[in-house]
Amino acid sequence: MDNIQLRTFLEIPYDRLEEMNLEAKKKRKGRMPESELKSFYTDYLKKEKRIKAVTIGFSDLEGRFHMLDYDKKFFLHAYNNLTFDGSSIRGFSRQAESDLRLGIDWGAFWWLPSDVFGPGKVLMMARILDQSGKPYAMDTRGLLKDYLDFLSKRYGYKVYVGNEVEGFLLQGIDAEKNFNERVGFDLASKGGYYHSLPNDTLRNFIDRAAEAQRAMGFENEKDHPEVAPSQFELNYSYSEAVNAADQIQIYKLICRQIARNMGMTASFLPKPIIGINGSGMHTNLSICKGNKNLFFEKTGQGGLSLFAWKFVNRLLSNASDICLVLNSSVNAYRRLDPHFEAPNEIRVSEIDRGAMIRIPLHNEESARIEVRSVAPDANPYLALYLLIKVGLEGEIEKKTVVKRPRVKYLPGNIHTALNIFKQSPVMEKMLGSILKKHYISLKQAVADRSAVELGTKVKNAEVLYHHEVYNQLLWNDF
Repeated sequence: MDNIQLRTFLEIPYDRLEEMNLEAKKKRKGRMPESELKSFYTDYLKKEKRIKAVTIGFSDLEGRFHMLDYDKKFFLHAYNNLTFDGSSIRGFSRQAESDLRLGIDWGAFWWLPSDVFGPGKVLMMARILDQSGKPYAMDTRGLLKDYLDFLSKRYGYKVYVGNEVEGFLLQGIDAEKNFNERVGFDLASKGGYYHSLPNDTLRNFIDRAAEAQRAMGFENEKDHPEVAPSQFELNYSYSEAVNAADQIQIYKLICRQIARNMGMTASFLPKPIIGINGSGMHTNLSICKGNKNLFFEKTGQGGLSLFAWKFVNRLLSNASDICLVLNSSVNAYRRLDPHFEAPNEIRVSEIDRGAMIRIPLHNEESARIEVRSVAPDANPYLALYLLIKVGLEGEIEKKTVVKRPRVKYLPGNIHTALNIFKQSPVMEKMLGSILKKHYISLKQAVADRSAVELGTKVKNAEVLYHHEVYNQLLWNDF
């Protein structure tokens, strides 16, 4: 009996997995019509008997990733009528109007590494709909996708994004949920930038995470320890903005699960440990039309076009207004510390990494801007939406920001950022009153539970009530 294989769920070798996910990515990039994508993937699911479940992913207003597993047979029968309890998601619908719908994004499809996610599953992203089937106001992925579709149809623009997501590998499972400010976090490795040993714990973690990313079609570029001990960064290729945001969510999910498999925790708190560099999510942006990179101009200032400089000036002019979205947690403001290469200066530079925006070395193909002030715990959909929309539609201060001699700084704590955000007509215009109100409510609740003064020690509240850490038990233990 012990030799009988009872389960024959789908397990795909990593090399074949990469081929399949790159083909799916090609379909997304080529903007294959939704009807063709739906037909292709439903036919596949019907034919592939070894798939047991379809995992549907969506993100809440703060950017926390949620997943529901639907039995494959049920999914094929009911994909037009998938519902969930929205009142169980912070910032979503009230209990009296709790039912929400999931509309499948048929292009957002990934085959999964079975040793990370379990055998017999595939992942798809969904957009959130209200009870009437209309787009739900708090669905930031839908907000980003709709805006990019508008830019494509109206102007022929394609927005490309590359993210550099940093994190820390910590000793112990659920290290964040078990955090004690008197003890702090225990680093899993003492190695740092470029000099970790080949079989160091951090290197082994990075290798496993990189293998899973490649298998999921990320098209990795380089994977390495970062400056701080036990800090990591896995870089992958530029892609269109919605896919880039999806990959951030998958990246963090992979890292967390692989760390857990190793008895550790992958943390994306911006500054979990005082005295060493924090973690960022440097966000590279460019806009193309046809085959032309609209940010490039050979004879332009810094090799950028006037179009690109106007984009930069709009972001700098509205930097304090959007700061709460780019740095959305109490802990994020510890990272904006000028002693550790903090990108807290509201200015642009080709060399200084303390500037909020940097112009990396580039050629015509790679011309871009790098927004360095984004924290790794930001909602990627909301952050990209605001960076793109403000960059294209925001008001520019009368006095050109690029030439301003005096340096201005981003808010130094979440309370200041909240007050600016609340009073900002720009955020009202960009987000609408309903989403803005809900977002303020969520950020205010966390800020109110935390000390106004950051001090020199990471506090329990900023970790345990963090939007990527809390659970019902922790939130109610106040």
